[in-house]
Amino acid sequence: MSTPATKPVITPSNSLTPTIRVGTRQSALALKQAHFVIESLSKLHPDVKFEIRKSDTAGDKDKITALYQMGAKGLWTNELEAELVVKDVDFVVHSLKDMPTTLPPGCTLACITAREDPRDVVVVKKSLAARYKSLADLPAGSVVGTSSVRRMAQVRRRYPGLAFKDMRGNIDTRLRKLDAEDGEYAVLILAAAGLHRMGQQARIAQYLQSGAAGGGMLHAVGQGGLGIEARADDAATLELLRGLEDTPAMLACEAERSIMRALEGGCSVPIGVETEWVERDGRKLLRLTATVVSVEGTEAADAEQVQEVNTREEAVEFGKKVAQQMRDNGAQKILDVINADREATQDSAKPWVCA
Repeated sequence: MSTPATKPVITPSNSLTPTIRVGTRQSALALKQAHFVIESLSKLHPDVKFEIRKSDTAGDKDKITALYQMGAKGLWTNELEAELVVKDVDFVVHSLKDMPTTLPPGCTLACITAREDPRDVVVVKKSLAARYKSLADLPAGSVVGTSSVRRMAQVRRRYPGLAFKDMRGNIDTRLRKLDAEDGEYAVLILAAAGLHRMGQQARIAQYLQSGAAGGGMLHAVGQGGLGIEARADDAATLELLRGLEDTPAMLACEAERSIMRALEGGCSVPIGVETEWVERDGRKLLRLTATVVSVEGTEAADAEQVQEVNTREEAVEFGKKVAQQMRDNGAQKILDVINADREATQDSAKPWVCA
């Protein structure tokens, strides 16, 4: 018998306590994030039980192909969303940066939790840690490990002498590859949020952000945030999740996602953003900075605006305004070249194998 979509799914048990099924990827970081959400919800709803349902996504299965060759829209979310649609799970916990800006019919971004540090960071090979503390310290030809075209493009823009090599895997795997004595990587660029959540803050050599001291680097859309996706008609689950919403994080992330949606980009496209709440004349305003950089790092379209934002709708409109400023500055031309190149090379990408 199917369960009405307006009520949380109750799995059979010996008690009358409802059990909510939580979808997540199987990686250690994804599980850590799912447990964080469950612990937070358990404090708000001590009478509800939660059960984790783990799944592999295309991005988890393919550890070989570079992300920028895979298209990457829905790479980390499609399988989980399919389980949500058929009611195998009641909600899904995503890293918000992995969520496409357009969701499947019947699904909604139910809430965005308080945000971890959204910046990218530099992690230096252990044997080189005494010599190098930042990207600016690296000699020409040093190899930077990353699978992100956004990161590669922005680093090339500021530090054209550096080299790049694809890097995939979970955090521990990447750190092992970095530190291997015979490895060619000098540094990795990773998300601060993942290292913080996994207790690896000590490996961070440099936080990247706008301005010279931060390497002039902007982070991924939604980075550091957790997005919880549910069925749009599941009123009970939406109400259950409402208490986790962090309004400042939600408004900032919705503005960022609006830029990406307006520019029709995915997480494989080099759109960098940075949001900051600032106070002026007693009002809290949102500063939104964004950039699109060509893969070679030779062309860029930048934008920055400050505006009062109080609702989700205002955040979306603000993002559209910044996206238009980026278009006026040449963003669409850069994105058209990147998308055409990816489509032309996608068939020749390395085949993936289960790992």
